[in-house]
Amino acid sequence: MALETISTARAHGGVQGVYAHASAATSTRMEFSVFVPPHEPGATLPVVWYLSGLTCTQANVTEKGEFRAACAEHGLIFVAPDTSPRGPDVADDPDGAYDFGLGAGFYLDATEPPFAPHYRMRSYIEDELPAVIAAHFPADMARQSILGHSMGGHGALTVSLRNPGRFRATSAFAPIVAPSLVPWGRKALPGYLGADETAWAEYDACALIAAGARLPEILVDQGTADGFLDIQLQPHRLAEACAAARIDLTLRMQEGYDHSYYFISSFMADHLAWHAARLKG
Repeated sequence: MALETISTARAHGGVQGVYAHASAATSTRMEFSVFVPPHEPGATLPVVWYLSGLTCTQANVTEKGEFRAACAEHGLIFVAPDTSPRGPDVADDPDGAYDFGLGAGFYLDATEPPFAPHYRMRSYIEDELPAVIAAHFPADMARQSILGHSMGGHGALTVSLRNPGRFRATSAFAPIVAPSLVPWGRKALPGYLGADETAWAEYDACALIAAGARLPEILVDQGTADGFLDIQLQPHRLAEACAAARIDLTLRMQEGYDHSYYFISSFMADHLAWHAARLKG
């Protein structure tokens, strides 16, 4: 588990770093960022995972997310992985589309060529990267939570639903809640997983809930001025699924906010305080 340090910077009394390693899951070099807040020597800290959206790398939230002050206040390690494998041998959308291929890994393990050899973000996020974090950072892996934005909100919801009990808190900004039913998902899922829609269900939060997956509670913020709201995001589907399953969903429709990091950064501290309350002890 050799780790390359790309950069470190002092911030809010802690250290913001960017790191890289050779991933066995994706068979590529993977980069990720970690903020470690100030802490006593020998202490271990809870871990918050943040999954980014389409077109992003770990740099988007690291540079625009405005999370470090809240993480320093609450004593939270903040981990932000990339959104897909990258490299000269990694397949991409042949037309260079933003919503498939590089930057659009959808946090799944692809089974279709030419994506299957490298697009294994589910295995990377659920198994490999947590082992790296545990080995190299002062992380209390018994206290983890997860959140994400858009495609990363889809990732946070589905990773948490598939791993009951691993995460003490789950939240999202403008998540894709039912990718099997919206254009982004109906392009990506068959491209990565094939035409059999039964294989898509484990990567669809609403389908997972309908099949019996449960979380005690979920927090979602969604901007009312988000241009993707009605066609791609459809949070009412998550509300309906959670109501039927008796999952405590707090869905906050934020008036006038769009899909950008101006929206995310406005409510990031709220989410981290909510996570911190559930990560105590």
